Amino acid sequence: MAQVSLVKVNKVYPGNIQAVANVDLSIERKEFMVLVGPSGCGKTTILRMIAGLENITQGKIYIGDKLINDVPPKDRDIAMVFQNYALYPHMTVFQNMAFALKLRKYPKSEIESRVHDAAEILGIKPLLDRKPKELSGGQRQRVALGRAIVRKPLVFLFDEPLSNLDAKLRVQMRTEIKKLHQRLQATIIYVTHDQTEALTMGDRIVVVKDGAVQQVADPIALYDRPVNKFVAGFIGSPPMNFLSGTVSRIDTKWVFQNGPFKVKVTDAAVARLAPYENKEIIFGIRAEDIYDKLFATEASPDNTVRATCEVVEPMGAEAFLYLRTGANSFIARVSGHVRPSVNQDLDLVLDMGKAHFFDKNTEKAIL
Repeated sequence: MAQVSLVKVNKVYPGNIQAVANVDLSIERKEFMVLVGPSGCGKTTILRMIAGLENITQGKIYIGDKLINDVPPKDRDIAMVFQNYALYPHMTVFQNMAFALKLRKYPKSEIESRVHDAAEILGIKPLLDRKPKELSGGQRQRVALGRAIVRKPLVFLFDEPLSNLDAKLRVQMRTEIKKLHQRLQATIIYVTHDQTEALTMGDRIVVVKDGAVQQVADPIALYDRPVNKFVAGFIGSPPMNFLSGTVSRIDTKWVFQNGPFKVKVTDAAVARLAPYENKEIIFGIRAEDIYDKLFATEASPDNTVRATCEVVEPMGAEAFLYLRTGANSFIARVSGHVRPSVNQDLDLVLDMGKAHFFDKNTEKAIL
């Protein structure tokens, strides 16, 4: 398995359309790296440049110590798993998995050994004589994985491989791919638009927006310490709540306020927020950090707001409450046993130790 490095990589399409902008990235050996971002952000273009399917406008890409800018895709020693599986319909599962090895003129005994080993790992040995039309979506995805595994490449590239599967099968295949990574100790670069997929699978995650890398971090750091408003809003479900308002000093307290929404800022946050006194900033808090006062252990007037419940969305073990106070709307994620009536007023306690603040102009994190 090999390290993959991108140095100031750019991709510009005709018409001066910048798809990828100055990407510096290092994927370590045996690492499971996930590229995540909204559709059209450039993540698949980055993957295709690593694979050699897209030319690089500027910059350098290395696999190990080897510069591969001008190396043809077939000589890069990578294997790619696509969204649409790309199986040959007239070939059996065995023939699909063996095809790349036959092209490289591997001995027949070696081909059979590799195919059977991969089929054993993926649990598809009984399917080797079937054709793709006789397989379910999950089975086809396993065949596509098997075709990559038999190659024993330096790097595996996954381009949204689970997006065609139903929700239950996606969860199952996420687990299978993680197990596969642990077993093969492979270097994997995985592209998805699904932030849940990214958080559950990646050793580290690269958040991409408009062709530029926003943040690279492990899942917990990314969730707890986003570097800007985009990352904070993109990572997490439901998205982080954002409210614009001002931070100011009232007597001995520092408070964030927007109309009737007023909460005390923690003492630990004051030093970072003091330069923004009486200026408009963005306040952020996640839905799980908002509690019904009846169930909160540290409620006080300083961290409690009154809001009207407009919608209750039961989710089984939890419920999403869609709330409004003045002109501000936000979401709380509470126990599924909390079922307020629509248009009922609630006292809600905010865990201000987990609040986030962002610069209004740059949208970079203040805290």
